[in-house]
Amino acid sequence: MGGLPKRNFGFALRLAGLYAAIFVMTGVQLPFFPVWLKAKGLDAQMIGAVLAIPMFVRVFAIAGVARAADRTGRLRAAIVAASCASLIGTILVGLADGASAIIATYTLASLAFAPVLPLTETYALRGLGARGQAYGPVRLWGSAAFIAGNFAAGFAADALPARHLIWLIVAAMLFGVVASLTLAPLPLAAAPVAAQARRGRSLLRDPAFIAVLAAASLIQASHAVYYGFSALQWRGAGLDGSAVAALWALGVAAEIVLFAISGRLPPALTPIVLIMIGAVGAVVRWTVMAFDPPVALLPPLQLLHALSFGATYLGALNLVARSAPPGQGASAQGYLAIATGVAMAAAMSVSGLLYAAFGGAAYAAMALAAVAGGICALVADRLGRRMPL
Repeated sequence: MGGLPKRNFGFALRLAGLYAAIFVMTGVQLPFFPVWLKAKGLDAQMIGAVLAIPMFVRVFAIAGVARAADRTGRLRAAIVAASCASLIGTILVGLADGASAIIATYTLASLAFAPVLPLTETYALRGLGARGQAYGPVRLWGSAAFIAGNFAAGFAADALPARHLIWLIVAAMLFGVVASLTLAPLPLAAAPVAAQARRGRSLLRDPAFIAVLAAASLIQASHAVYYGFSALQWRGAGLDGSAVAALWALGVAAEIVLFAISGRLPPALTPIVLIMIGAVGAVVRWTVMAFDPPVALLPPLQLLHALSFGATYLGALNLVARSAPPGQGASAQGYLAIATGVAMAAAMSVSGLLYAAFGGAAYAAMALAAVAGGICALVADRLGRRMPL
């Protein structure tokens, strides 16, 4: 971002700050929220059920908020409101005691937080596109912050009682509120609301678009066992919190490299090709993980995160952005978030049962999900002559 005009640099810097806030929270939550849940007395099946909550509730939260943001054009206001509500909800989670109270408060917090990332993606793609800037070099600061949050939580997990880890998530949420307040409003769209709505409905009738949603959702959902139970599995194998954080950070570092060079990828690596590459990376990664590999193999397997997550993410995000009609950007990104959430919710719910029954062998089911996602990507490629894949 060094050679950008000053006004463009300021926009990108503030946006990078918001991404950093969102993902530093995720860096704390993904590996160590299950540890907090276990410390609160929840078993593996209940942990899986709790972790599935955000994926289920986003179906209800994102659609309405995204439509409202499209109709009013006030993306910044929607991001600020959702961030503030997320902070309040997470504080309530920290104060909750017992499975029922945790489920109730986490549901409220998840309803508030669900729209934040898809709204931010829409804001980023629209604002950066208007300024001629690439998405990847700005988004990578979110991944870098994920690593920072991951390491901070890893050290904290070794130094603090597990029952206090939730307050690290609350602190990250506060950072998100502050970052959202620094964003500049985007110009309001001029397209008539009725015409926008008609075009948005036709998008859901496009079989190629639906196949893209299915492909991305299945591949991303194949990470469910990893997201939910890798920290518990590795700590059970004798790794301390810092080592677990280092493994997670290695995967995200590989993702950062991909984001950093995304603007210079060869034309042959189209978005649909990136999704297919992501499917292959996921199949290899989870197949090996199913055989409980030795610790020495974990670092190279973590590097495949650049493909299983990163390539799939970039490919799907760009395809959805290309296919969104004017004035429907938030809704289109919302469809992707909802589809991913539904698939991840199902996978996360099942992952608790699978891990409780089979341990690390549960990754075999994740490899099958990635295979299904790759097949959907091939179908999307065949059907996609009517949209720019």
